[in-house]
Amino acid sequence: MSAVLRPALRALQGPLVTPAFMANPYPAYRAMREAGPLHWCEEFSGGAWLLTRHADVEQVLKDPRFSAQRTGAWVKDREEAPGELRGFQQLFARALLFLDAPEHPRIRKVLNAGFRPDLLHGLAPRIEQVACKLLDRVEQEHRETFDFIDAVARPLPVRAMTLLMGIEQPHEDFMAWSEHLASFIGEAQPSREQARRAQASLVAMSRYFDCLLALKRKAPGDDLVSRLAQAQVKGQIEDGAELLAQCAMLLFAGHETTRHLLGSSVQALLAHPAQWQRLQREPALLPGAIRELLRFESPVQYTGRRVATDLVLHGTQLRRGELVLAMIGAASRDPARYPDPDVLDITRHQGTSLAFGSGPHVCIGAALTLMEASAVLAQLLQRWPRLSLAEAAPRWGDKPAYRGLTALPLRIQPAHAVHDTNWASHSPPDATSTQTCWATALVAQEASS
Repeated sequence: MSAVLRPALRALQGPLVTPAFMANPYPAYRAMREAGPLHWCEEFSGGAWLLTRHADVEQVLKDPRFSAQRTGAWVKDREEAPGELRGFQQLFARALLFLDAPEHPRIRKVLNAGFRPDLLHGLAPRIEQVACKLLDRVEQEHRETFDFIDAVARPLPVRAMTLLMGIEQPHEDFMAWSEHLASFIGEAQPSREQARRAQASLVAMSRYFDCLLALKRKAPGDDLVSRLAQAQVKGQIEDGAELLAQCAMLLFAGHETTRHLLGSSVQALLAHPAQWQRLQREPALLPGAIRELLRFESPVQYTGRRVATDLVLHGTQLRRGELVLAMIGAASRDPARYPDPDVLDITRHQGTSLAFGSGPHVCIGAALTLMEASAVLAQLLQRWPRLSLAEAAPRWGDKPAYRGLTALPLRIQPAHAVHDTNWASHSPPDATSTQTCWATALVAQEASS
């Protein structure tokens, strides 16, 4: 089977996932698109079909013949340690991300209630305050340079998600737990140690939420965890692994992808100063700019599906159970969908990208992520219009499933008396509220498409 497209893979001159690929995967994606529509690659979970063209990626994300249930072969026990990862698999496999119908629509309906537009509107000022406080701290420390990832991109998404979930005092280990899960999920071939760390973190998160759910049942609020607790009481969601998996994986997903979007967006804009300056002049372009930044550097580079039934795709036989990777990062640079795809253009009008997925599994937290990005970018543009990169070469992570920076040193050049009249006419709460309307409308459109 792997011999079918081996010549195309040889054209890439060796292994796909290399340091050069992690620094810039787009030349490899381009070579794969040009070589053919379907590629077999042994580097991912023992072997997977890779799709790099926009039309194919979108089809796989919407087609029920490609199943989201893919954890069984991913979380593997070794013969010398049978049952070692049983707890991991029991929780991991019940998360919304890995479910098909009928479980998926049932649980998604429950979770959707916690992401209602009116709830997000109410949350918008608090997210704005968190962003302001994080940037205030940088100013108060009188630093000429600072690491944007550590100062803003890592803490903000955790705080935003915990506010949505009704957690007033986030646990000190939330970020570490999330990053252990990301290390496992983001790797092409996770190691045994990565699996153990991910299991320990997922179990720890579940124990935390087990205690929190008990409190919310006694004293419910208008938050996501309270809604999940009440849904369990009403029989809409099962107690135990199903309920705990949603809480844990929502916290993880909300942190990991948003962190990468914030970092790569700031890096891309500052690396393209004409785009940054245009946003300074025309703040109304911000919603479209964020949409373009999602396309240009998709935080999630690929997502997997299992072939649910034997089928033929592009003249190639795909067997039931085989893994297919929808390469979102490659689809977002497909010239058949986006003219001049390697150009960052904040005025681009080719519609939404696949960065949040498509079809039934379109990202449930997309609107929240867009709110966070809008709040942070608006603040940066207002406070530090002369902000610049402190290092020429970006520090990209080494997990192929995610496109994100491990560090982003920035140099602050105070504007002093410079005040942009365009931004002055847009107060932060109003800007964020407008962004919330756009974000929720965009996600609703994607979900129904």
